[in-house]
Amino acid sequence: MKKIAIFGAQSAIAVACARRFAATGAEFILVARDGEKLSRVGADLKARGAAQVHEYSADLSDCAKHQEVFSAAEKALGNIELVLLAYGILGSQTEAQDSFATTEEVLLVNLRSPISLLSIIANRFEALRAGKIAVISSVAGDRGKQSNYVYGASKGGLNVFLEGLRNRLYPSGVQVLTIKPGFVDTPMTAHIEKKPFVVKPDVIARDVQRALDWNLNTVYTPCIWWPIMFIIRHIPEFIFKRLKL
Repeated sequence: MKKIAIFGAQSAIAVACARRFAATGAEFILVARDGEKLSRVGADLKARGAAQVHEYSADLSDCAKHQEVFSAAEKALGNIELVLLAYGILGSQTEAQDSFATTEEVLLVNLRSPISLLSIIANRFEALRAGKIAVISSVAGDRGKQSNYVYGASKGGLNVFLEGLRNRLYPSGVQVLTIKPGFVDTPMTAHIEKKPFVVKPDVIARDVQRALDWNLNTVYTPCIWWPIMFIIRHIPEFIFKRLKL
């Protein structure tokens, strides 16, 4: 994978993934809101072996701009081989319960915006009959919990969309990878009490790189989350609703 577009390129997981790809001599276009941070990320990737780094500053929550953004990415790279979507917000469950505006923002950034952008990317890759699409979701999307069900709903909806997209694009030879991290030590989660099995972003990046190389459909990362979520998904509802999770 030599031509890579990363949307949400200033996130900790995106940076960790990009560093691994840079070591292979990849060429990038980095898209995110903060141009100064993008410049720092770009310089870091060049120092780590990236062939070339293009930067594009954009607010990805503005769905009306998505075609323009993707066209700029294609103009910079030519035929894109890999797209990584790595942006999202955690939001506050308490605030979401008190204000639908908070819920709406979480759904916009985590679900509506990715669906808008992925629809454009999917149409292009389907026409090319090639490409890889990797999207950062979350284990939180596997089952609704009282502690974060608004965030979980946004990721659960994204997971279902990716399942359908994978089914649609399979005949065209396009890989669609759903990435389901557990607890990751990033700035987005810095305010949250540390949970079991918390890992650094580079662990996620390692697993993402393997999943892309092995042409997987879904990856739980770290892998301990696969059995954990298997159990959680299969707890009967009459028991699950009584649990404080």
